[in-house]
Amino acid sequence: MKELSINFLGYNFKNPIVMASGTFGFGREYGEFYELSKLGGICVKGLTAKPRLGNKPPRIAETPMGMLNSVGLQNPGVDAFITDELPFLREHDTVVIANISGNTVEEYVEMTEKLSDAGVDILEINVSCPNVKAGGMAFGTSTEGVTAVTEAVMKKATSPVMVKLSPNVTDIISIAKSAEASGADAISLINTLLGMRIDTTTRKPVLNNIVGGLSGPAVFPVAIRMVWQVATAVKIPVLGMGGIMTGNDAVEMMLAGASLVGVGTACFDDPYAPLRITKEIEEYMERNTINKISDLIGKVNTE
Repeated sequence: MKELSINFLGYNFKNPIVMASGTFGFGREYGEFYELSKLGGICVKGLTAKPRLGNKPPRIAETPMGMLNSVGLQNPGVDAFITDELPFLREHDTVVIANISGNTVEEYVEMTEKLSDAGVDILEINVSCPNVKAGGMAFGTSTEGVTAVTEAVMKKATSPVMVKLSPNVTDIISIAKSAEASGADAISLINTLLGMRIDTTTRKPVLNNIVGGLSGPAVFPVAIRMVWQVATAVKIPVLGMGGIMTGNDAVEMMLAGASLVGVGTACFDDPYAPLRITKEIEEYMERNTINKISDLIGKVNTE
């Protein structure tokens, strides 16, 4: 048997596949297809301090190699998640990661305290949100913004903290280093790239919100590049995501330096994608006589 388990932030992931936030809901729908315990981990739908209805439709658009979304963080709020969804997730043998989004540092801290008290395994801090106290610029587009959120969260968190970085920056390394210096336990990347589509008949944007986040195979080379840059620049572990569709994609991401890989958009095309990708990883290991998946992490040969 090949060893697919990974120890990440003190938790034993039975395989390196983590369901990316925003694409898997809270697991209930996919749980009708297969046992959720087969997954390494589940990063739940992004949570906010209060319930959100999200943006007005249309808020999903297909692209030649992926999709655009401007769902707008529709979710029931952190309190409802703790009461209604976390108990369901705890029925399954998988690591539970809570993704949180805030428009102020205070909102991040409030959710951190609640989720830590509730016993969530890992917190994923989405810093792609606009800082309403600083003119709306996303926290994650400046080292100062990342530092402010991470330092505040680390003071209150009793669960390990992973900071999710935005790719919509000019220097991903400095952003990652600021998260590490502020005490983050791990980093995840990439979040979606900003994109836009136009209906040539109406000459109007396809999305009601005009722009949205691009995900899927189109962003994969960008994700690989950024994961490699960050993994070689920081000492804390990295969860890599962005356009992973196959087991070979997952292996490539791990060679770039990711300890775990996030699968998201692939599930809209194939609900069984995480199980298929896991099987394809095993087949790769068999073909290449690799016994432990951890032996692949960061082993890209750039010489």
